[in-house]
Amino acid sequence: MKICDLHTHSHYSDGSLSPTELVRRAKELDIAALALTDHNTSAGLDEFMNAGEEYGLATVAGCEFSTDYDSLGKRKELHIVGLFFPRESWPQIEDHVDIMRLAKISSNRKLINALRADGYDVTFEEAQSLTDAETFNRAHVARVLVAKGQIGSVKEAFDTILKEGNGYYVPAGRLGAITTIKFIKSYGGVAVLAHPFLNLSYEELEIFLPLGKAAGLDAMETLYSEFDFETTLRAKELAVRFGLLESGGSDFHGEAKPHIALGTGKGDLAVPIDFYETLKHLAT
Repeated sequence: MKICDLHTHSHYSDGSLSPTELVRRAKELDIAALALTDHNTSAGLDEFMNAGEEYGLATVAGCEFSTDYDSLGKRKELHIVGLFFPRESWPQIEDHVDIMRLAKISSNRKLINALRADGYDVTFEEAQSLTDAETFNRAHVARVLVAKGQIGSVKEAFDTILKEGNGYYVPAGRLGAITTIKFIKSYGGVAVLAHPFLNLSYEELEIFLPLGKAAGLDAMETLYSEFDFETTLRAKELAVRFGLLESGGSDFHGEAKPHIALGTGKGDLAVPIDFYETLKHLAT
């Protein structure tokens, strides 16, 4: 069975590989189609799409947007993936996230200052040097701390000192989920809810999905590296129930998530090429 991977990251956000390296590895692994969905940036798409042509791989220009959604009176972070963005829309992606990018820079400075005040040896410049993106995120801070032996692993950092609400990390202001879905559709992209159960419960999804669908949401990820068999079945049931197509991907990051392999996730992920083909027909 031919497979695809519609959720990956490069060093233009918090991945460790370049867009070209991603394409080369996907080709070696016999992945039939690959999407680059860096967080809140289109900076790597030109290199990525050019590499796809060079290596003869079907590539998808994407972006994973960090958004806010008010769920039952509580702010939740939802990730909305845009796929099949036409080249002419890439500058608009940067414009769309500019306000959020400035908020992220401020949030990063507060995080670094708070860590340093409590004795952690990490600087803004060290974290920034680990990415080609305009802003770094917690994964880069964690990598600095791990490299200096101040914490055991990136996962440990996220579970403790970098966990939201734990005292050091205060999230930046984000775009609205519904607004972002409408933005993706306005430029001819395909709007996908990423890893739904990582952010919302089943009951919360029952409320959000019809709202997202009304705004133009096309699909949701039903196949994902962190989903077990039962979660996958529940995701598929919700997709059918609310008239959404299916998408899926590994959420490959490289060194930041060494347990997640490109294309196959934790070893048993297999997103059929039919997902790619079906979603591709939606792009305008």
